[in-house]
Amino acid sequence: MTVPMKVSWTTPADAAAMAQAHAGAFDPPWREEDFEDLLEGEGVFGFLAADGRPLGVILCRIAADEMEVLTIGVRPEARRRGVAKALMAAALAAARQAKARACFLEVAVDNAAAAGLYASLGFRRAGTRKGYYDRGARGLADALVMRLDLNATPA
Repeated sequence: MTVPMKVSWTTPADAAAMAQAHAGAFDPPWREEDFEDLLEGEGVFGFLAADGRPLGVILCRIAADEMEVLTIGVRPEARRRGVAKALMAAALAAARQAKARACFLEVAVDNAAAAGLYASLGFRRAGTRKGYYDRGARGLADALVMRLDLNATPA
């Protein structure tokens, strides 16, 4: 089931809404200032999914001919409803328009839902980062590095 929503290109003026969406998805969340600073950087862009309130956010960076997903998150009440897929579709379209040839992202090894989504979009495992995510009292979690060839037919 998909959620009726609007996916919009973001600017630094959207940093508060982006931080709000991120706070619903992550602990600890990124701050509004983090989004403002990043969005003012070279090659950085993002999208916000909303239905009157922020549902999800993606922030990416293009350097040379590669796009990196810096963060993507969806509020728990909006998960498994097409929000992350819509955010990824918007970001991948922007990357292709910018002539990026590959996209990279990291996902925690214990986040099967996200890894499954990325695999369904054509991402393939490119490596592992040991102890990449700090889980506080639960210790460290590895990250899967995933790669998508943007020259391939879109998923």
